[in-house]
Amino acid sequence: MYSHEKIRDAIQKSLIPFDEDPVIEEPPEGMGDFAFPCFNLSKKTRKSPVAIANEIAGKIRPSYVERTEAKGPYVNFFVDWAPLFKAIHSECKGGFSGKLGNGTALIEHTSINPNASPHVGRARNAIIGDSIARLLRYAGYQTEVHYFVNDVGKQIALLVYECGRRRADFSFGDLLGIYIDASRELENDPTLEKEIFELLKKFENGDSETVEKFRKVVDVCVSGQSKILKKIGASYDFFDYESAYLQGGEVKKALLALEKTGKVFVDEEGRKVIDLRDYMKESPYLVITRSDGTSLYPLRDIAYSIYKIGKVKDSNVLVLGEDQKLYFQQIASAMRLLGAEPPKVVHYSFVLLPTGKMSTRKGEVVLLEDFLSEAAEEAKKGIDERHSELPEEEKSKRAASIAAAAVRYSIVKVGPEKNVMFSMKDAIRLEGDTGPYLQYTYARALSILAKEKPGPFDASFIRDEREISLIRQLAKFPGVAKDSIREFRPHYVAVYSYDLCEKFNSFYQSVRVLQSQGPEKMARLAIVESFCSILKDCLLILGIDAMEEM
Repeated sequence: MYSHEKIRDAIQKSLIPFDEDPVIEEPPEGMGDFAFPCFNLSKKTRKSPVAIANEIAGKIRPSYVERTEAKGPYVNFFVDWAPLFKAIHSECKGGFSGKLGNGTALIEHTSINPNASPHVGRARNAIIGDSIARLLRYAGYQTEVHYFVNDVGKQIALLVYECGRRRADFSFGDLLGIYIDASRELENDPTLEKEIFELLKKFENGDSETVEKFRKVVDVCVSGQSKILKKIGASYDFFDYESAYLQGGEVKKALLALEKTGKVFVDEEGRKVIDLRDYMKESPYLVITRSDGTSLYPLRDIAYSIYKIGKVKDSNVLVLGEDQKLYFQQIASAMRLLGAEPPKVVHYSFVLLPTGKMSTRKGEVVLLEDFLSEAAEEAKKGIDERHSELPEEEKSKRAASIAAAAVRYSIVKVGPEKNVMFSMKDAIRLEGDTGPYLQYTYARALSILAKEKPGPFDASFIRDEREISLIRQLAKFPGVAKDSIREFRPHYVAVYSYDLCEKFNSFYQSVRVLQSQGPEKMARLAIVESFCSILKDCLLILGIDAMEEM
């Protein structure tokens, strides 16, 4: 636990009451290494921020802090870098111990309709979800990753109908075109909808021939989607099929439980509807069955959410697009009606093309598989120039790793509430705020250690401001990891990683490492070793390969 966490602990143990972790900032140059603003405590304590700063400064002395000063409404901390770096190096040597919590966790993410190859916009769900799963595991949680397969919906029935009518054999690559054609045909001939719903009812009623048709289409699609998502490092522990919750009786149990609350009524169209006015004002009515009695997705989703609650005690997370915010409020309200706590939801905004939002139904998409192939081709050109002697197989392997880093980082570095404007040209660069830049910096640092191994060092020889600037950034890592885990925001780690690499490259270009001598050299090698260890952990969390050579 480095300086940020030591300072936070010391402040929290002071006589000032806290409801949340204190915010630690960087003060202007010459005013210390870290600062704590006292404004938020003023209202609670009925004291001025200046008086609070003076009170705290006179009472705490965290480990590794040389002195503490009150400067207006701030408490400024001046770090003794030699013992702090010794602690950083000791703790992160061989891999930082990120056990910041324990218990069990479950995250459901991606869960796209099994009807086509995923586009880059859908990949944002998988990338955010997989990064959160990695964060949870890094923190010490036993984490399950679930994919809810919607094999009962209207879209799947439409695809099954079209596949059955047009061809007996089809591949995963055929499904997108079939689905787009079927969607257009349905728009032009709404009478087809009756046949689609008849097919769906036969499936829900367990007609064996119909169930076989559905399973064939869905399995081809889920297998194809999984292979593509695996290329960006996203994997799943469980694929949970909606139909299983129908056939297993969980959907019926959920409906009976909801009806017992007295909040379910039948509307004028014969549909069953939940009255959620006690929980929400906007859209307080949730339709859960059709007039023919077949279930709608919300009812199956409620049954599935109840199942997930029974699987874990500590952390239950769901990743959804921002267009699902109102829908999730309805599901969360229905669960609270049943006395159940809904999952913690992480909403994300869209990945945009220059022409606007992507749409699978209209065919206006950039397929993830196509983007990865194109990105790998671009990456391979650079590898050909730098390493012409490598076998083609190794070049392709490296190119695929760089392509995955490019797409993952370009999406995860942006806060989930913001849109991502996607640019392949920018994402694949080896310089600037990109995934390949992080990989390149890691490989560059590792090449120093390959030439000379670090040994025992005297931290008192760390004196250069570029050295201290890099150590200051290293010291922030546990706090960044903790905040990312607590708030389910992996982009904190992405932003931190880029800043860390910028600090390292400034250090690398300005401070001689291998050319220096004696104790100074050993201290600098230790800094490089700590940098590699922490950046490797960041790349692990972000799902980016830590490549030894680029």
